[in-house]
Amino acid sequence: MEKIRAGVIGVGHLGRIHARIYKELMGVKLVGVVDSRQESADEIGAMYGVPSYTDVERFIEEQRPDAISVVVPTVHHFEVASRLAERGIHLLVEKPVTTTVEQASALLEIARERNIVLQVGHVERFNSAIRYLSEQITEAPLCIQSRRQGPFSSRIGDVGVVLDLMIHDIDIILSLVKSEVVSISAMGRKVRTNHEDLALAQIEFACGTIADIQVSRVAERRLRQMDVMESGKYYSVNFETQDVTVHHAPRTSPEGGSLEVIEHPLLPKTEPLKQELSHFLSCIRDHTQPLVGIEDGKRALQVAVDVLNQISMKM
Repeated sequence: MEKIRAGVIGVGHLGRIHARIYKELMGVKLVGVVDSRQESADEIGAMYGVPSYTDVERFIEEQRPDAISVVVPTVHHFEVASRLAERGIHLLVEKPVTTTVEQASALLEIARERNIVLQVGHVERFNSAIRYLSEQITEAPLCIQSRRQGPFSSRIGDVGVVLDLMIHDIDIILSLVKSEVVSISAMGRKVRTNHEDLALAQIEFACGTIADIQVSRVAERRLRQMDVMESGKYYSVNFETQDVTVHHAPRTSPEGGSLEVIEHPLLPKTEPLKQELSHFLSCIRDHTQPLVGIEDGKRALQVAVDVLNQISMKM
């Protein structure tokens, strides 16, 4: 089987990691990189021995890619992805898939018409800890609490913390709770940018599950944590170490006392982005739908927009 010809559009911090992984994976050939900044494109092109471009159309005409990672700023996702999708190119679009739900719906229609794989880059779904959690949660949890925070970085400036960080947790929670959202309450605050830099949201589902999400990009220390409570046990997830701790309800010991049972499942420590891109390529080869398709991206975006609407009324 011929190698899939892949490219990366947008080689900033995250895009250059996409390029590196395409060079490392088998069954794929990195055929070029594109960036609006000539020096960035040339730097990554030289690093991986591939042509560099500032013009998307020229790249497509000269290299004929089968698949492309779209890693441009969020405000340009729809413009770039829709043009590529119209040409029948398989796409992995970084999260959030677009800036509006209407754009996501339009992109979905194009993908269906062109019969292409369109995967959304919710990379945390490929974290070993979340893969394990998804297999264990078989009924609606009672409660989910998530905290995602870190020090300020000027790298992300086109969106606020909801579309930058919270959308990760929204997507994971929606994948775990197979129920409709019935209410959202949220608040946020600007600190270092013109967008919200910290935010809190509570989401209630029709099944009774309540999810609390806290995010900040102006915190003193980095934290990526999620706790999922169900009847008789709760799971504590560390996204960065890819560890899960399972706390079972206390049991009565043979001596009549209380016995606490804690599990630490052994999970593989993988690179989630490499797992994500491998999955994207396998979907192209096997003509299958991705784990995180545009419907998932659209639903997560809708909830994120609802959270932002709540915040805007209070800021």
